[in-house]
Parts: sequence; C-alpha cells; structure tokens
Amino acid sequence: MLILVPTPIGNLEDISKRAISALMEAELILCEDTRVTKRLLSLLSEKENITFSCTEFKSYHSHNEQQVLSTLNKEFFEKNIVYVSDAGMPCVSDPGASLVAYALENQIAYDVLPGANAVLTAFAMSGFMDTKFTFFGFLDHKGKTRVSQLDRVMSSSILPILYESPHRLLKTLEEIKNIDPNRIIFVAKEITKKYQTVYKNTAAEIFKELKDTNIRGEWVLVIEAVPTDGQAITLSDLEELDISPKTKAKLIAKLKGLKTKDVYQELLAKI
Repeated sequence: MLILVPTPIGNLEDISKRAISALMEAELILCEDTRVTKRLLSLLSEKENITFSCTEFKSYHSHNEQQVLSTLNKEFFEKNIVYVSDAGMPCVSDPGASLVAYALENQIAYDVLPGANAVLTAFAMSGFMDTKFTFFGFLDHKGKTRVSQLDRVMSSSILPILYESPHRLLKTLEEIKNIDPNRIIFVAKEITKKYQTVYKNTAAEIFKELKDTNIRGEWVLVIEAVPTDGQAITLSDLEELDISPKTKAKLIAKLKGLKTKDVYQELLAKI
C-alpha cells in the first residue's frame, strides 16, 4: 500500500499520530530529499522516544519521478510504502501527484493523510472574508510566463495565494506595487516556526516596510481579489492605472461583464 504523509512545515509538534504510525510501519520511504527525511525521523525519535525501523529510503522528486516510476510495478506496493516531501502536504507545490496517478491507473491501494499545509494556514490567518481562493504556487522566476502569471494573479476575482522564496519576495512585492499600490495583501513568513511574522497592508506600504529588511525564510502571499461588484473600485480608477493594457482589459471586463478581447481592442485604439 502507498501512503502519502504530510510532514511539519516548521513546528515539529504539528506531526500527527497517524503520520507517526505510518512512518513507523513503513518498509520503504520515498522522499523528496532523503537527508531531510532522515533528519526529521531522528528529531521525532528524540522528541517522542520512539524508533523507526525503516532503513530503506529512495529519492523521489520532480527531477527523477518519471525515471523512478518507470522502474515500479504493482508488486512494489505490496510492501508498506510511504511518500513524504521535505515539508508540508505532498502534491501541493511538491512532488507526489504522479504517484497518486500511478496508483489510480494501476488499481493500487493508497491513502493521503491530512496535515500541515502552508496555503490553508495562510488563508485562515489572512483575515480576508472570502470563502474561495485560487492557489498559484510559485511564479516562474522570469520572462514572459512570469508576467503572464502575475497578470492572472492580479486580475483574479477569487482570492489569489502565492508561495515565494526569500530571494524573490521583494521583486514580487515591487511588481505587485507597480501594478496596484493600493491593493491589500497579507504576507506570512515562516509559518509555524519560531520567527513566524505576518503583515497586512497595501502593497506599497508592505514593500516600503520590507525593502530594507534582511529577508529570510519562506513566505506566503494572500492578495486581495479584484471585486466583482464594482463597488470597491471604479472604472475611471482602473482606466487611470499605469498597468499593461492586457491586465487593464481583464479588470475592466470583469467589472463590466464584457469580453476581455473586446475591451483590449478598445484600449489599444485609444493608445
């Protein structure tokens, strides 16, 4: 059987009893990084005074998953197989989905345990009243795809949530500020860890506050959605924004209930 086990995203006490039981019963553990998993088991052994008998660990990550899958067969899963990513829930901006797909395609028994997850925690922490959200994971590092992805984020009418690394946080905040300096955003640093910190303010104010800060740790950004009722922002406000015509067209189209393509053509005609 295959069991996907979530691991703590910072605080070791967030490991569940079911997760510990699955790890104790594992005969082979597939890991995003074997070193990280072995370190986790060592810490849990000390803290909980328990012993993990599994001695077989196999690397399984985004760069080798297809290669590893090609070597597997149904008999492989007659043992107790556990998969863990480095932190948090497998398949959520982490490897694991290909294993689930393989199990479904080959009628292999599997289970996914609930547990620590940064995107859901940040959603609950953000204080936005939205009951839906769209998770965009990590943006591409650069290029046209990044611009396109950020356009989608900033024009989303369903609360968008991003992950960001410390190396690119300020770049992302600056790009958001340049698109809409008054957009309210919530950012959370190192969720569940010792130096967990949260901020909620306009994009301009948060960028101002953090631009001279030594940025460390992993971050989650929850960004105010584009209103669909037109009450929080007017069409004239949108038309005056210094943003790309494509993004502006998407925003205006959502407020007016028009086709983005038609609005985009009108904007181009005015340039």
